[in-house]
Amino acid sequence: MKMLDHDVLATVIAVAETGNMSRAAEAVNRSQSAVSMQIKSLEDALGRQLFVRRPRSIVPTREGEVLLGFARRMLALRDEAWAAVVRPDVTGKVVIGVPDDYASSLLPSVLKKFSASYPKVEIQVMGLPSVALAPLIKNGTVDLVCGTRVKGLSGEFVRHEPMVWAAMANGPRVWEERPVPIAVFLPGSVAREHAILSLERAKIPYRTSYESPSLLGLVSMVEAGLAVAPLARCAVPAQLTVLGRTHGLPDLPPLELILARSTKSKRPPCDFLAEQIMADLQMRA
Repeated sequence: MKMLDHDVLATVIAVAETGNMSRAAEAVNRSQSAVSMQIKSLEDALGRQLFVRRPRSIVPTREGEVLLGFARRMLALRDEAWAAVVRPDVTGKVVIGVPDDYASSLLPSVLKKFSASYPKVEIQVMGLPSVALAPLIKNGTVDLVCGTRVKGLSGEFVRHEPMVWAAMANGPRVWEERPVPIAVFLPGSVAREHAILSLERAKIPYRTSYESPSLLGLVSMVEAGLAVAPLARCAVPAQLTVLGRTHGLPDLPPLELILARSTKSKRPPCDFLAEQIMADLQMRA
């Protein structure tokens, strides 16, 4: 049972979420050899293999997934107990702005963990494109913004989020059409700019078949087999497939994910949510 202490469980979670021993080591502030030794010692103690190496990542086995579920619950309970004793009176409201593509993929687990630790803090999420959130952070309408660095929106660097082309695997091979039909966010979107510039540099003719401020709109067009969409990799739904050079499409530069704060956010609830966002998203980078 001593092998299931919180430090070891944190290492198991880090390896599972990063899929890489070196990144996991950075997340738990240990050397890569120490992380590898921890995992091996735990596997020896349990008599079960917890992870299997694949060409580009390390993934949990069935037994690893079982332990991972318990590990997350145990650490969440630890954090909740700690917050209940150390920060029992943290109350208030935090308004956070986040674009659709990040709201659906990156924030749910962060907000769930934060709400468990600070149940008296009310969270309001405002889903808007990063460019539309820029003036709202300046005038204090929102306290925090977790979005893409754009003109007028600056903040603390969180991580680079890869961009990919998304399409329907079993639909029409629209990526082979010329001009290739693309579904993109509205003007001002960095993802849109990256996609168009990459196509122009590769001398690939394109046509903008659909524009939308929402991720759902782009995904709907892709699902209908009417376009391909340049998306943050984290936001690609399971039913879509990722395309790249082998499909005749150019590589896309990554998005710079930042955390911006308004001048009105200098209060404990905002501080603690900002800490949670930075810790979780950097570990999963």
